[in-house]
Parts: sequence; structure tokens; C-alpha cells
Amino acid sequence: MCLSCHADFGEKMKSKFVHTPVKTAECSGCHNLHTSTHGKLLSASAKTICATCHDRIIPTKPVSTHQVAVEGNCVKCHDPHASNNKANLLQAGNALCAGCHKTMADTLAKIKFKHSPVEGGCLNCHDPHASGKSAHLLKTAMPGLCLDCHKPDSPGFQRQHLNYPVAKANCVSCHNPHGSNTAGILFDTVHAPVASKRCTQCHDAATSLDPFKTRRPGFELCRGCHNTMMNETLGKNRVHWPLVDQTGCVHCHEPHASAQKKLLRVEEANLCGTCHKDTMDWQASLAAKEKQEKAALKGRPERGAFTHQPVQGGGCATCHLPHASDNDHLMSQASVVEGCGACHDWLKHTSHPMGEKYSDPRNKNLKLDCLSCHRAHGTGYRYLIPFPTVTDLCVQCHKRFTR
Repeated sequence: MCLSCHADFGEKMKSKFVHTPVKTAECSGCHNLHTSTHGKLLSASAKTICATCHDRIIPTKPVSTHQVAVEGNCVKCHDPHASNNKANLLQAGNALCAGCHKTMADTLAKIKFKHSPVEGGCLNCHDPHASGKSAHLLKTAMPGLCLDCHKPDSPGFQRQHLNYPVAKANCVSCHNPHGSNTAGILFDTVHAPVASKRCTQCHDAATSLDPFKTRRPGFELCRGCHNTMMNETLGKNRVHWPLVDQTGCVHCHEPHASAQKKLLRVEEANLCGTCHKDTMDWQASLAAKEKQEKAALKGRPERGAFTHQPVQGGGCATCHLPHASDNDHLMSQASVVEGCGACHDWLKHTSHPMGEKYSDPRNKNLKLDCLSCHRAHGTGYRYLIPFPTVTDLCVQCHKRFTR
């Protein structure tokens, strides 16, 4: 009956894989034949309809979930009627995943050494809906997943790992699971001792009772090679606490290999956000507000930003020194004016007096500098000022203009 009007749908039914309700001519299983408050005459939301039959896609207590699956956007990956791909997927292999994960797909297309399971398909390692066992939608927690293919008791495996018992180690502390430009699919930034296979420079021998124990605790281990940097750092008035904590340098740096420069654990903004979450959340809210404003402008000239560009780009080290500083807030320069002047030609920006010889009228203990009018991270108001308008700002000091 449906095909009498939807004649072109007959071609769709010739696909290699046909969804069971379509194959059994049960169109009314998903569609209301007369009217509906949902698009395409669906009898309910797509999420509700799919869950009627596929109610076990997401486990009861998942460790990680795929956003599209949780939202019930099944048709972003599956054709609800028929497809030439298994599971009625819209595309085969990695092409479907690449539709959303474009950055990863572009990287994989360019890298020199590719991990064979990835080339064979993302689903070799990931569950597309949810994982009840591991983060990142992995089918099995690591290193169990890796051990499905790699046998740590083989002579070749042991030789490559200098006989260290790595069967229970975290493989991604050294290896990029997708592939890299470094042999052995090590992350592209490799710590020099690892690159030259000098594990005993940091760890006890492979034959010792505790082969993964480091030779010294915390930053004292790193000091063996980075002595000059450590002496300069510890000689500063203010030292970033993670450095002198018991864990030391590995709070922020990977000891073996990393996808980031300088062996950072993750990209700079997310790394700083690990501890400074309140600051990063505030910046995210400002960035969202600014994005909305830009959309509302619709081609009209842009006005001043809500957030400071280095913060927006995750460049905390543009203004702050990550290890230590003689200045407040680990600033790279003692003078606020000179620090801002590294990017902003403030003399052209304003003729307003600033510097050590000028006191802030609102607080004689403070000097007039850039932060007298602007906030370094952002405020929610344009030009990074702490008031809704420039006039509101100026009259804080220039009271006579309020009469």
C-alpha cells in the first residue's frame, strides 16, 4: 500500500541490508499513517522508536558513552530503512566516524606509521554506542585491549621493551594508539632517555624487585638532567606548587612520550584547567556569550571582545610562567604595563596616564596600570572592562562628570 505512492522507495528496498520492519512491510511500526506531531509522520521521537526494539544499546552502568547514542540521534549513523553497509550504517569503515571526528581523520591521513587496527576500522577497538568496561568507548580496559593482539611474552616484544615487565603497564604512556610519525607508533614528542632506550636512567633495572621504581622522588629525578632549569626555578620567589609536590614534574609533563610539545600531558588550556577549573569554566561561559554576539551581528563590524585572546586560545603561558616567577600570579613580567605592552602598543591605544608615578584614585596603594581598567582574562563586558559601558568605567574615578 505504501509503495503505491512511494514508488521510488522500491529501489531502496533492493539494498543489501534492509531494516526488519521495512522487510516485513511494517511501516506503521515507526510511522503514523495519518498524522503526527513528529517529522516524517513518525509515531514518536526517533530515540523512543529505536529504543522500542534496541533497548540494550547502552549498558546499565556505562563507563563511557557516545553522545549521539545517548541523545538518540541514531539516524546520524544508521539508515532507518536500508543500506548497503552492515548494521544499516550510512557509510562503511572509518568514513562514517570521520564525518564527525574530522581532526582525527585528517591526522590519520597524514601520519607516517599507522596502527593496523585503526586502518581496519575504529570498531576494532571502540564500541560505537557505549562501553561498560572502559573510558573512550574502548571495548576493554587497557592494557587488556592491546594484549588481544600483542603478546608480551614473545622474544621480540620483550627485546623492544628491554625486558621490562610491561604486560600490566599503560601502553598509551608511550604509544599513540591511532598512529604517529615516530617508529613504534610512539607519540611524536619522545623523552630523550626513552628515544635512546635508556630506561635505567630513571628507573631501577628490569631485573630488580621493583623495576618501575624511579631512582629519585619527584623533581629530584628530573634535576639529574635539567639541573640548570631546576636551579633557576627554585631560585625564584614564587614556585608553582605542582613542581615541588611529591609527584613533581609529571603533574604536567609525560615522562615517556606525548602528543604535545614539551611533553605536556594534554594541551595547555586543558592542562591548566585541571587545577584552575573555575577560571576555565568562566572563560568558556564568556566565549559562548561572545559567540552568540558575533552570530547576532550578522556581518556588521565586530566590537570589542569579552575574553582575552590568549585565554581564548588556551595560551596561559603567554602571560604566566608555568614553573616559577619573582612576580605575583607567576606573571612573566613584573610590570603590568610592560607585560601587556608585549602585545599591545598601549601608548597608541590611549593617552591615559599609567605607570609607577600615578596612583589609582580609588585605592592609593595601587598604581594606575592596564588592570585598573581591564581584567586580564575577561569580564563578560566588552573590552575586558568590569562595567557594562565605558562611561560606567570612567566615572569611577572622574566623579565630577557625574554631576
